[in-house]
Amino acid sequence: MNDSDNSVCEKAALSLFSSNSPENPFPIFAQLRETGAVIPITVPMGGTDRQQWLVTRMEEVSQVLKDHAHFTVDPETIDGSNEFKKAFMENTDPSAPDTFFTGKSMLSVDDPDHRRLRKLVSKAFTPKYMESLRPRVQKIADELLDKVQARGEMDLVKDYAYPLPIHVISDMLGVPEADRAQIHDWSKAISHGLGLGVRAPGVEEHLRAFGEYTAELVADKRKHPADDLISQLIAIEEEGDKLSQPELISMITLLIFAGHETTSNLIATGTLMLLDHPQQLEKLKSDLSLAPSAFEELLRFNGPATMSGPRFATQDIVLAGQQIKKGDMLIPLLKSANRDECPFAQAEELDITRTINRHLAFGHGIHSCLGAPLARVEGDIAFQTLLRRMPNLRLSIPREDISWHFALSSQSLAALPVAF
Repeated sequence: MNDSDNSVCEKAALSLFSSNSPENPFPIFAQLRETGAVIPITVPMGGTDRQQWLVTRMEEVSQVLKDHAHFTVDPETIDGSNEFKKAFMENTDPSAPDTFFTGKSMLSVDDPDHRRLRKLVSKAFTPKYMESLRPRVQKIADELLDKVQARGEMDLVKDYAYPLPIHVISDMLGVPEADRAQIHDWSKAISHGLGLGVRAPGVEEHLRAFGEYTAELVADKRKHPADDLISQLIAIEEEGDKLSQPELISMITLLIFAGHETTSNLIATGTLMLLDHPQQLEKLKSDLSLAPSAFEELLRFNGPATMSGPRFATQDIVLAGQQIKKGDMLIPLLKSANRDECPFAQAEELDITRTINRHLAFGHGIHSCLGAPLARVEGDIAFQTLLRRMPNLRLSIPREDISWHFALSSQSLAALPVAF
């Protein structure tokens, strides 16, 4: 690759990190994969001179996510510094309660701390337990559609895709219904305001408010325990299982945030993808038993996360012919890996009957999404219920008028007006 090609490639890649990210980034991903599996890039972050690499293909992304001997989420374990966390914390009041962005959560530590933290909540997220929630998820889905059925139209984001997962995770955790709209506001501000080298003005206030709210919720649960996951985590903490108060707050903010934000995005974006592919939509409507496989294909085709959190090389290693030095930062592009032509024939086509051995929408390795079983139950019910009750679902505005929210790690619909 000559200097000119490299410049064009880097310019295209950097557009993924801007607020002007294209609605359809997949041609950029294809260009990056053609260029190489591991590509040097300079992401404007400030405060770091680490070499940065984009990882574009399935095999190499999987290796970076799974090989914890050579790659870590926590650069402090390599050289004692974490300039990325310092950038997040720059204007943050140190007296503010920790959140999953500012404290040590499962996202930001590796084993043995990661294993200890994940073990505390893993029993609540088993496929068996998630399946037991089906009646409750179904009830929520039907109640949401009951509210709009007679109108013949709705904003699918506001009326269905957003409230369904937040009600489910809030019920599990014990978050009062009256507080859920405020949590949505905080979550939206955080998801759109923080990213790799990105921090919107005022986002620290939302982080602080979210952390303070969670600390108050925990204090209330200590006095009035109930049959919910927060109360269970408090009980575990009091039994001496080494879950500190900061870890507890970080854990709960992570569960609240991750428990609805990505699933919301997937339900809304997945619906639009089906509307964009009418033959696939008709195939699903004629056989709703295809919903689970359709859900997996929608995850592969356009999942909620553009990239995973960065990994850092713990030692020198050669990856796809590139010499990676100890301390270098690697950015695994999940959406690119999921369109890799090697594991997926006709990867750029949506095929709801596709047999998928593995995709990376939920990540891979020890940091794979804890809530994947819950998301699968919610997605299955969400799509089946929507198409069963509203078989004539269609856009109620021109396709080109649909607007998006862009963030570094995700892309979400601002609204999705539909008629039925």
